[in-house]
Amino acid sequence: MDHTGTRCIGMGAIVSAPYLNIKGLTKHFGDKSVLTGVDLEIAEGESVVLIGTSGSGKTLLLKCILGLIPPSSGQIMMNGEDTAQYRGASRDAFIARSGMLFQKSGLFDSLTTWENVAFRPVQQGKVDRATAREQAIDKLMMVGLDPDVADLSPSELSGGMQKRVGIARAIFDDPELLLLDEPTAGLDPIMSNVINDLVLDLVREIGCTAISIDSDMAGAQRLGNRVAMLHDGKIIWQGPADTMLESGDPYVDQFVHSRAEGPIDMPVEAL
Repeated sequence: MDHTGTRCIGMGAIVSAPYLNIKGLTKHFGDKSVLTGVDLEIAEGESVVLIGTSGSGKTLLLKCILGLIPPSSGQIMMNGEDTAQYRGASRDAFIARSGMLFQKSGLFDSLTTWENVAFRPVQQGKVDRATAREQAIDKLMMVGLDPDVADLSPSELSGGMQKRVGIARAIFDDPELLLLDEPTAGLDPIMSNVINDLVLDLVREIGCTAISIDSDMAGAQRLGNRVAMLHDGKIIWQGPADTMLESGDPYVDQFVHSRAEGPIDMPVEAL
């Protein structure tokens, strides 16, 4: 199949009914089309990594899946329900079953570390502050942080520690769906491996399904059972993570091997 369609290779085929089934998803902003027909199936408990050039719509796709941005058309079927149609209480309930790590961790410096971790349930009045603090400390310990950091400001933490706090917040309610936007962005290679291994361990421990965005190809292979490439608003290739570097697809090959020459046109802006 050419670059306008999806290639599914080897063990990427899903036999049972998918946990998440995205069909024909589009998103337009005025005359600009960012997602032009995303089709993607994800099995329960699977870890899928999205790759693609900057501006290809990866973060937008995660936000559509989470319900933060409504799609223009298409379906996001989760366990047979179209979550794209959720509004009000049903949307809030779905978000509560999901966790997301934003690219820059999204921590509030005006709050302590534990208040960041327990931000959503406290704001929603689901738990009192004393209980929330205890639960937040439990999550901080799950991501390898000492309880002493609970009362520190995020600005007092290193980049790697801030990532761990962001992950602790994402898993606070033991989500069934975990979304991670560049979980190792800005970290050195050693810390990146530490964070990727931490995420893998947590996914297994919680038993959730994970969708990640990763610009680091070693990280993508480490984090995902399967990799899918987004280009021109569609998934153009997907397959087992260990086939990514030898995919045979010219678009994937250019991207994963960081080649300037190839079918992906990357215009250089004038200085």
